[in-house]
Amino acid sequence: MPRPGAVVKLEAAASDDPRDVLRALRHAVLGAGPAVALGGGGLPDEVPAGTAAVITTSGSTGVPKSVAIGRNALIASAFATAARIGEGAWLLAVPATYVAGVQVLVRALVSGREPAVLAGPFRPEPFAAAALGMASHENGERVPTYTSLVPAQLQRLLDASEGDPEVLRALRSFERILIGGQALPVALRERAAAAGVRIVRTYGSTETSGGCVYDGVPLDGVELAIVDGEVRISGPTLADGYLGDPDRTAEVFPADAAGTRWYRTGDGGEFADGVLRVIGRLDNVIVSGGVNVSLDRVEAAVRGIPGLESAVVIPVEDAQWGQGSAVVVAASGDERETLERVRTAVAAAVGPVARPARVVLVDALPVLASGKPDRAALRQRFGSAKN
Repeated sequence: MPRPGAVVKLEAAASDDPRDVLRALRHAVLGAGPAVALGGGGLPDEVPAGTAAVITTSGSTGVPKSVAIGRNALIASAFATAARIGEGAWLLAVPATYVAGVQVLVRALVSGREPAVLAGPFRPEPFAAAALGMASHENGERVPTYTSLVPAQLQRLLDASEGDPEVLRALRSFERILIGGQALPVALRERAAAAGVRIVRTYGSTETSGGCVYDGVPLDGVELAIVDGEVRISGPTLADGYLGDPDRTAEVFPADAAGTRWYRTGDGGEFADGVLRVIGRLDNVIVSGGVNVSLDRVEAAVRGIPGLESAVVIPVEDAQWGQGSAVVVAASGDERETLERVRTAVAAAVGPVARPARVVLVDALPVLASGKPDRAALRQRFGSAKN
């Protein structure tokens, strides 16, 4: 921990360009600073010593937060990832200003290899060209390659690979592809496996320096606990807290009787036989007709339907039951027929009371820069409709 009163300068990266972020992180993580501010303005000029990055994001809920992450936490996460999946060269294909992108760059820095960078809007063809251009050898052996994607990117690449063998070859070229940022639909995971794409599901957040649980198993040094049904995480990858918000930091990062800090994820889950199963957000629950319904479970059931893997479930007002849910998905077809399929699947997987009241088919879902669906925008647009 930094000594009381010790501070370090905090400076914003020159831009959101990945190469500017990489240069700033090189000084912040491997050098003497300054710390780098990503994704937000209005921050102080100085932060506690040991801070490497302050990542500000509103996330999918629209509530801003500035998470201060220490140099040691970022390095510990990078080394733990290498210990789990191996060392090699990394391709940056997610925004550099989000924690997933930051960790791709940090992993490259600590390995001593320059990352490949996919610039501009995400498209399958440039991704394939960048991935296939990474081929290199050391001591006569091929250097393994890795990247990190969100599920929407993986789906887009798999779609493109059906008509473009170069995209499929690029996907298969990676030793491992980390998939995080949101839940990975089972159908999409099975589709990747059938295509010969080696993926690893990751679980974590900015507060844990990115993914810290791989395929349900915590990385070395990371500890998990379930307290009152909530997943809690401890270990060397934890962030220091929320900059300028000590009350929120104390609430979300409590210390136990032994002085160990834990991060309260807000997710419900089960941890058995060394494997974590995340059930969904504890606060993403509606009360429909007096019954608690997890919208995360509803969404998982809907995403299991072929063609609806990118569906988002949002709460809506319901004149009869008080609260209900609507499914918004980028797809074509008949909304009435799609609704019937959705209601049948949800009734079987979750229960009749959880059946959505509406299906809305749109041309494209609004997304955040991280690639996650913009749930706040969807709720604002569709969540007030009565059913």
